Amino acid sequence: NMNPFKNLKILIAADGGAASGKTTGSKQLSKKFDLKLLSSGLLYRYVSLRLLSNKRKNNKRNFITKITKNISLKQLKNKRLFDPEVTKYSAVIAKSKMIRLSLRKFQKNFAKQKRVCIEGRDIGTVICPKADIKLFFKCSLKVRALRRLKEYRKNNKKISLNEVKKSLKTRDYHDSTRKISALKIAKDSIVVDTTKLNKKEMEKKLVNIVRRKLKNKYG
Repeated sequence: NMNPFKNLKILIAADGGAASGKTTGSKQLSKKFDLKLLSSGLLYRYVSLRLLSNKRKNNKRNFITKITKNISLKQLKNKRLFDPEVTKYSAVIAKSKMIRLSLRKFQKNFAKQKRVCIEGRDIGTVICPKADIKLFFKCSLKVRALRRLKEYRKNNKKISLNEVKKSLKTRDYHDSTRKISALKIAKDSIVVDTTKLNKKEMEKKLVNIVRRKLKNKYG
């Protein structure tokens, strides 16, 4: 795999709502272009897990400052980050200005590395406004719900499509109405609609976008 962009500095910001394809797409690009990948949602899940397991919440601020200083990518691979109560609580703490600011620092530092892709909900607008490439993923609610259902069914056989749809709608509402770092499309984003794309088609489309952008930038 000859990568003509091997030695260039690359920063990709990928945003989008839940189940829009941004995590899958970011993984594909990171593999293809040899980028370090950060899924910022995992940071909120990690803080959520740590807060839930440390019920002594009297001095939350110090505790949060301490744990957000040095999060390792290994800690973000913990299966427990996807426990239902962690998922619920991370949506709650995502509204906290203090938590967003301490995680913002971590993300901005991560972005200083040479070849990076960060995916989330406020990356192109807040975390990396100067990213080389900004992608915004979108997808119809129905397709997103079907994708999520497949994921959830692995752990919970009883969950219904309607329940998944409802939880996605709630999530979208919280994400786009948050007072700080709401989910919105950056002016210079390329919108990628994944509704009708399978994984292979999505990868092809994304790789072409990135190649084109890098050619324009570096010639």
